Amino acid sequence: MKKDFLHVDDWDGETILAVLDLASRVKAKFAAREKYLPFEGLTLAMVFAKPSARTRISFETGFFRLGGHAIYLSPSDIEIGKREAIKDIARVIGRYNDILMARLFDHEHIIELARYASIPVINGLTDYNHPCQIMADIFSVLEHRGNLDDLKVAYIGDGNNIVHSWLRLATRLPMHFVCACPPGYEPDRDTVEKARSAGISTIEIVDDPGHAARDADVVYTDVWASMGKKHEFEERKKRFQGFTVTSELMALAKPEACFMHCLPAQRGVEVTDQVMESKASIIFDQAENRMHVQNAIMLKLLKKA
Repeated sequence: MKKDFLHVDDWDGETILAVLDLASRVKAKFAAREKYLPFEGLTLAMVFAKPSARTRISFETGFFRLGGHAIYLSPSDIEIGKREAIKDIARVIGRYNDILMARLFDHEHIIELARYASIPVINGLTDYNHPCQIMADIFSVLEHRGNLDDLKVAYIGDGNNIVHSWLRLATRLPMHFVCACPPGYEPDRDTVEKARSAGISTIEIVDDPGHAARDADVVYTDVWASMGKKHEFEERKKRFQGFTVTSELMALAKPEACFMHCLPAQRGVEVTDQVMESKASIIFDQAENRMHVQNAIMLKLLKKA
């Protein structure tokens, strides 16, 4: 039976840690320029409803460097959910390719693709969640700290797909996760309750960034208006006053705390330039690690490791 990666909690904690370990080994092979071509003769189809530089570059470069060939399908190539039935697209792509990654708006579209595709499907992002990003994030935290013991993650900003992915990760790996957001911008209530009911992590949803950041190991933020919500930006700028990650806010976290952002960032809006360029910032480690972790995910799904 084929396996997909649609949510970070599709895997148990042991499997997640094993994939992170695999990512570390693959990253080391890359650094050593070791010849390692497990994807030789394989093709990856990349379906984009939402454009993204990092997602395309990381998947395409990673798959190529492991010996495979990646095919980019732009929003105009497919127009998923509009020009052709999703179940038809899924079955056709499965006849041509070995694995499928899709970056979409509607979460139900990734579910339908996976239901009908005969090949593994990877969620490259939906409006609901972003599992590849969060796998790269926790891998980056592990690299930075050396362990995940007694981890406190403070997320400051919109309760968006990044938050949902952290919450789902908290059902698999123990942590203290605090999301600070203005009233009305909280994450999905069912996802919060699922994370709490799993009983292995402490989950807080608050409206005070200072409370969230205090003694945190990680301070994380994202844009206040994600793609598809850009028309709300001016209103959100008003509502999110006081939620910018500043040096003063970072000073409330632990001295060795790291700052994280999934990028692209609006410097001076959700985070200051000073924080972005500080020693605490590991944003470019995160960006690089997308490629290594995604390679490990694909190796796992294709049973090549």
